[in-house]
Amino acid sequence: MDRDEKWAVVAAGRRELADLLDGAAEADRDRPSLCREWRVRDVAAHVALTPQSPGIVRLLGMGIRVRGDFDALNRELAVRHADRPGADLVAELRALAWSRSKPAITTLDNLLFDTLVHVQDVAVPLGRTVVMPPEAGREGAERVWRMGWPFWARRRLRGLRLSATDVDWAVGEGAEVRGPVRALLLLLTGRKEAALPELTGPGAARLTGAGTGPGR
Repeated sequence: MDRDEKWAVVAAGRRELADLLDGAAEADRDRPSLCREWRVRDVAAHVALTPQSPGIVRLLGMGIRVRGDFDALNRELAVRHADRPGADLVAELRALAWSRSKPAITTLDNLLFDTLVHVQDVAVPLGRTVVMPPEAGREGAERVWRMGWPFWARRRLRGLRLSATDVDWAVGEGAEVRGPVRALLLLLTGRKEAALPELTGPGAARLTGAGTGPGR
């Protein structure tokens, strides 16, 4: 995928989140998302904040305050931004859908998988289905597999071979785990329980109770 195609997927994801939030009751917006310790509204707020980065200097200053715990920093910013009427978040996501601004400390490839996964973080607990574009999912899965922190996917899933059934993508060595790239991306990013129903193969049984890590 080229840059324009990736940005188009990000924009679509923001619009999909807006649609999910727009159709959700207030109580549903407070449901736990697939992202550990984040409510549905927090996830939406995090995605809305992405094009509105406070800048590298302020981010680093905030990072020092939380002693380098950027997971805690992201959660704090999201929870604070989520404390507003749902309609405001919906409007913000739609208004910023095509923005190409991003935090200086991330990349477009990271933003791509982050948006794809966060859409599922909201859709699944709301009982909604949002199709993940297979090629974008493949790009996201490849990026997460290659990176270390915060998912450490290659280490957590050592001894397994992951094979997508809807796109040409396979990594790892060992007992095979087969499934759509959407499910594999959720597995790679620690959303094991949401991924398991769509996974098959000799390696899938080994995932039950395995240390595949929390979602972030």
